[in-house]
Amino acid sequence: MKRMLATLVLVLVAGCSEQPAEVPQPFALTEEAIGRYCGMNVLEHEGPKGQIILSQIPEPIWFSSARDAVAFTLLPDEPKAIAAIYVSDMGTAASWAQPGAENWIDARTAFYVIGSAQRGGMGVAETIPFSRETDARDFAGKHGGEVVGFSDIPPGYVLGDGQTADGAAPQRQEEGQ
Repeated sequence: MKRMLATLVLVLVAGCSEQPAEVPQPFALTEEAIGRYCGMNVLEHEGPKGQIILSQIPEPIWFSSARDAVAFTLLPDEPKAIAAIYVSDMGTAASWAQPGAENWIDARTAFYVIGSAQRGGMGVAETIPFSRETDARDFAGKHGGEVVGFSDIPPGYVLGDGQTADGAAPQRQEEGQ
């Protein structure tokens, strides 16, 4: 009986001490990256990009915009076994046209500018990610919009008409700005 009890305790302790799964690292953006929703090469679009890595699939799902990556997490028919979500850090991007191939940040800890005049690669309102809140606030000061966290992005902003939490529509940025 003692031996059985000891075995049971060992099994329980082993189960409790199991290490959580390691978070996969982001993949570098390459010319082979095809957007999940548009079916186009991700590099053909300006602005921030996204990638989601599912728990059981060792390859990224690519998104032509950070907004599309956020939308994926909200859509009921998309897989929910998400191991990692990465978005471009626009605070370290060379430019809007060149958001970078390896400057990925954890989407859940990023600061986003929503409702700005800056449009995403498909010409729609964008969720513009930054690793530093000061960079996000500087961007919002220049281009308008508000700074929010991942969980504060209104679902209607990414799934609907691009309205911000206060109901304001983003202003279109004039060409060349």
